[in-house]
Amino acid sequence: MNPRNQSNLLYDRACRVIPSGIYGHMAPGAGLPSDFPLYCQSAEGCRFTDVDGKEWYDFMCGFGAVLHGYKNPSVEQAVEDQREWGGVFNQPSSLMVELAEKLVSQIDFADWAVFAKNGSDLTSWALRVSREQSGREYVVKARGAYHGVDAWCDPGLGGRISSDRSHILEFEWNDFEELESLFKQYSGKIASVILTPYHHPSFAPSVLPDPSFWGSVENLCRTHETALILDDVRCGWRLDDSGSHNYFGFTPDLAVYSKALGNGYAISACVGTEKFRDGASDVFLTGSSWNDAYAMAASLASLKLSTENRVASSVLTKGKFFCAQLEKLANQFEIPLKMTGVPSMPYPWIDGDDNLYQIQALCKVAASHGLYFHPYHNWFISDSMNDADMDVALGLSQKTFEVFSDSFSRSER
Repeated sequence: MNPRNQSNLLYDRACRVIPSGIYGHMAPGAGLPSDFPLYCQSAEGCRFTDVDGKEWYDFMCGFGAVLHGYKNPSVEQAVEDQREWGGVFNQPSSLMVELAEKLVSQIDFADWAVFAKNGSDLTSWALRVSREQSGREYVVKARGAYHGVDAWCDPGLGGRISSDRSHILEFEWNDFEELESLFKQYSGKIASVILTPYHHPSFAPSVLPDPSFWGSVENLCRTHETALILDDVRCGWRLDDSGSHNYFGFTPDLAVYSKALGNGYAISACVGTEKFRDGASDVFLTGSSWNDAYAMAASLASLKLSTENRVASSVLTKGKFFCAQLEKLANQFEIPLKMTGVPSMPYPWIDGDDNLYQIQALCKVAASHGLYFHPYHNWFISDSMNDADMDVALGLSQKTFEVFSDSFSRSER
């Protein structure tokens, strides 16, 4: 019997009623090896089971949306308690106020907060706030950076027209001189600079900021009265329990969070300083389910766990150990694997593998051993992963390298 029989049957059905069957970065056509699961059935802790009954050790955590582990008891209990009252109403519940107060008290520069459902909703909204506040049009981003699915920043080409990016400027990450030259060329016209805490593009190694980078960027924005927007959607609560700006030592004007905020429940937040309150009030923001009390209850529970258990420090420590052990195993088989970026959400890179053939082959073998290693997206470490889970995952990793090393050696000859 085909080990992916149920997945294949579901996918055939999906292709009849869903464009591409599965779309976006989870699509089979997006470059994932054929051994990867197409559909999940259930999940708990740091493992999930696909619809064909195979269990996986998960190093993607719902693409970063799950920080405390699947079905975390505290988060699920908070949601269950809220079910007595309901989730979506005509008006917000009191939890919206409570969650905003929590974020303002926990994030040192924040004076207000608003909510939506995903990161793209609020990165685009934050740009509009910066334009409304300043009366300027241009926005600067790092070349190759991902900030969502809207036309001004999405990685695809479909449905886009030239005017979508006519006021978007780009510079090479860590190249402060290039950024400074844009401010000279477009003097008095730049509304905001939007950046992630460190550079984590797909299909390429992650790059940490140079020691002087963030201080220089912040000073440049202050000098030109340009909003500094932090896209903390992916990194939020994985580097620091009060926002990734603290990890790297700078202060933004606006910051957007999502993913780990709700530990799997769909929610995003944008916080900002008093200076941008008027702009935030004037830019329209709404959605019928954006006041979802279930997601807000989950977020309050998730934030409490992060603070009480010092989760950011925990996943950084776990990730540092796992990455070091993985590189050590790879080195034993003469495979030049480097885990780039920060250890709580590392990106795997094999030196010389610019076309990504080798990392895809490695992840394909890992998949056959029940390890969900993504070949061209940064991974995520779950705080639910304990020592026993780590030992099992590393044991499966050793088996992976044993198998992969033969084909890797032949390709290197």
